[in-house]
This record gives sequence, C-alpha cells and structure tokens, in this order.
Amino acid sequence: MNALQIVLLLVAIGAVVFGILNMKKAQLAQVDVSKAQARAEADLKAQRDQLFAEAEKEAERIRDRGIKEAESLRKEAELKVKEQALSARTEAEKLVNERLQALDKQEQRLQSKEEGLDKKLTQVDQKTKELELKGEKLKSEIEKLEGQQADAKRLVEEQAQLLETLSGYTREQAKAEIVGQLEYTAKMDAAKLIRRIEEEAQEEAQKKARWAIGDAIQRVASEVVTENAVTSVQLPSDDLKGRIIGREGRNIRALEKATGCDLIVDDTPESIVVSSFDPIRREVARQSILKLLADGRIHPARIEEVVEKVKVEMDQHLKEIGEATCIALGFPDVHPKLHKLVGRLNYRTSYGQNVLEHTKEVARIAEYMAVEMGADARLARRAGLFHDIGKAIDREVEGTHIEIGMELMKRFGEKEAVIHAMACHHGDHEPTTVEAMLITAADALSAARPGARREMLETYVKRLEQLEGIANSYKGVQKSYAMQAGREIRIMVDAGHVNDDQAFWIAKDVTKRIENEMQYPGQIKVTVMRETRAVEYAR
Repeated sequence: MNALQIVLLLVAIGAVVFGILNMKKAQLAQVDVSKAQARAEADLKAQRDQLFAEAEKEAERIRDRGIKEAESLRKEAELKVKEQALSARTEAEKLVNERLQALDKQEQRLQSKEEGLDKKLTQVDQKTKELELKGEKLKSEIEKLEGQQADAKRLVEEQAQLLETLSGYTREQAKAEIVGQLEYTAKMDAAKLIRRIEEEAQEEAQKKARWAIGDAIQRVASEVVTENAVTSVQLPSDDLKGRIIGREGRNIRALEKATGCDLIVDDTPESIVVSSFDPIRREVARQSILKLLADGRIHPARIEEVVEKVKVEMDQHLKEIGEATCIALGFPDVHPKLHKLVGRLNYRTSYGQNVLEHTKEVARIAEYMAVEMGADARLARRAGLFHDIGKAIDREVEGTHIEIGMELMKRFGEKEAVIHAMACHHGDHEPTTVEAMLITAADALSAARPGARREMLETYVKRLEQLEGIANSYKGVQKSYAMQAGREIRIMVDAGHVNDDQAFWIAKDVTKRIENEMQYPGQIKVTVMRETRAVEYAR
C-alpha cells in the first residue's frame, strides 16, 4: 500500500465519520422534533403535522450538505496527495539525474586512469626488457673483468716475487722501509711548515707590537711630555721677559746653551716655561733664572757664571739630600759617591711617582716585614734603599736600571746579599733569600699605594666615571655627581617624570648595580634628589 492509497483511505474514513456525525445530528434533531411534536400535540395538536414536515425537510437539507462537504474534502485530499506525489517524483528524478551524471564523470575518470595505466604498463614492460638486456651484457662484462683481474693478480704476484728476488727484501721489509721513508719525509715537511709558520707569526707579532706601541706613544706622549718635561718659573712682572730675552735674543740663547734646556716665553702672564727631559737640568735652569732676576745683571757672561755656580750648588745639594736620606735610614757608612746618586733620585719620577720617596717607602716596608718574619731587617732596609739606584743615571748609561744598579753597587763595595736582593725586585733574577723576596713585595706595595702612581689616578677617575655612568643609565635622571673621592654619588632626577616611589627604587637599583659591577673599598652612599622648581620672569 503506497502513500496515495493511505491518504485516500484516510479521506474516505473521514468522510464516513463526517456522515455518521451528521446522521447522529439528524437523529438528535429528529428526537427533538418528536419531543417538540409531543409537546405540540399536548399544546397544539393542530400544528403537529406541519412541524414534522418542516423537520424532515431540515434533516434532508442537513444530510445533503454533509454529503457535499464530505465529497469536497475527499477531492481536496486527492489533489494534495497528487501534488505531493508529483513533487516527490520530481525530486526523485532530479536526484537520479545528478547521480547518473556523477557516475558518468567517475566512469570517464576511471577510463582515463585505465588508459594511463595501460601506457605505463607498456613502458614498464619495455624498460624491463631493456634492463634484462643490460643485465646480460653486464654479466658478460663482469666475467671478462674477473678473468682480467685474475690475470692482473697473477702478474702482480709474479712481479712482486721478481722484485723480492732482485731487491733482497721481503714484502714486510719493503713495506717498513717505504713507511719509514714516508714518515721521515712527512716529519721534515712538517718541521719546515712549523718553522715557516713560527717565523711568520713572529714577524706579524712584531709588526702588531710596533704598531700598538707607536699608537700608544702617539696617544699619550704629548700628555706625558707636558707633565714631566716642563717647569714653570714665576716672574715678578712681565717687563722682565724682555730682559731675559735680551737684545736680539742673546740672553735667552746663552741661557739655553749653558743649561741645555729650552726656554719658552709666550703670552702666559708673569711666567716662563723651562722645557727639558732632564729634571736636574730644568732645576738648574730654574734656579739660575731666579738668581739672575734677583741680581739684576742679565747678560751672556753673567749667565754663564751664574749657571756654573748653580751647577756646583746643585751637585752639593744632591749630595746633601742623598747623605741625609742614608743617615735617616741608618746607614752613615754609605760610599760618598752613592750620596749624589741617591740625591739624584729626588729629581727622577717613575709613572708620576717620585723615585726617592718610593725608595724610602720600599726600605721602610721591607724592614717592617723582615722584623715580623724574623729576617735581617737591616739588610732588607739597605737593599730597599738601593733597589732603584740605577734610575739615577739610566738615561745617561745604556742598560736596564737593575743592571746599572748592580754595576754601581759592585763598584762601590756593597755586599753580595744587598746586590742580590736589589737585583731580584723585578723578577729578572731568581730570589734565593727571604730579603730578596721582601724587596719585591715592598716595591709592589709602594707602587700600588692609591695615588702613588698615575695608573692609580687613572683607575680612580675611571671609577668615578663608572659610578656616574651607572646612575645616568636610568630613565628620568638629569645629572649625577660622584663626590667625596667616590664615597658618595648624588643623582638629580626630573620631578615631572619620576615620583617619590620611583626615586626610592632608582636608589635601590643603583646600589645593587654598584655592588655587582664595581670593586671599591668601604661603602658608597647613593642619594637620589627630586625637586620641583617654578621659574618666572618679571618684566
């Protein structure tokens, strides 16, 4: 039973039910009519027939109307069923057509794939045949090669036996001989290569070293010369410059010739500059100029006389300085000629440090350490006094100051223990006594004293710059000042960009960075200052 039949059956059942309902309604109407007739008969017997007739007519009309409505409903149901069946059929046909089209396309693709597979199978078969032919050819060639290889092995064996017979060596002996020759040749080649590389490296190192030294000299020479080769002489008035120069410059030329220094008379008020690498010559020139100015007689003859007199006085002054130093350190038995050399150290500097003061420090430090260690304190003090004696004349005599000092000490009768101790303070000789090691330590301690040498000053300046660099790296910092020899740093921040809490954390962060990145003695105080300024101008 299909859907159409079901629908028709349902419509028929509905019509029947509707007719039955109408019949029941009619029956009910008939009962009412009968009741009405009975009452009417009781009331009006005359109208009974008339009413009965009207009731029958009404029932007939109702029955006809029910039948008509049932028929119209059945027809409408049939039309709806037909329409639904038609739409379902149309939809089914559409789906069938789409599937047929898809099947056609798949069939075409399969057909094209089959054709491609057929072609590939044909090609594979052809290649397989070609490979089989090549394999057969290779087999034949391999057989030929194997035969040739067997012949070659036989010939090699015959040649090897012939070589063994002719050379008198077995195979192992010949192999060892060849390996030995190859090893010797390789070692010789390697040695030549290593020597060549070492020579090239030394040449390159020398070039780079000369370049580095020249670059360093170029950068620092002017500052060193300005600081260590110049002495300024103050004049009572600028009018005296003309008298020192003299007519056509004869006075200044006589001064330069007699003292061996260059005199610079420029626009600097009430000052003349004496330039020379020898500090004693500069001192002689300075004192000569002061004596000439005090005497008032300035001419070439008087200049030569005063310079010679000052030189004699300078020699006596150097001797007095040296003698006083030796006596102060407890050595009145020092050779008189060493007194002058010790005095010359007062006008000698090493890295900006006065050598005579450095000598005294080394002697005292070495004595203190010797006393604590139970060594010969007098020997240590005497070696400390003379450990840099060679620097007194190292600019006039060839050789290092240690070699010059050893020669001077031997010439003037110093003990071998003193000479050995002073000779070891730069590691040029191996120390064999405790005193020699103490002199080395004392020399390092004196040179390392903060402020003693220029390197210490540079290190100090770098520390201040590093402090200010750390502070200035923070956002909102306007300026920072390292104060009290690097014991405190004050940081000025912009009040518009940094509030009180941020200023507190800047101080904390700067403190932590200083602790992690720098090395310093004691403690460093970090102060962050924040202020607001209102500026206005009254016009």
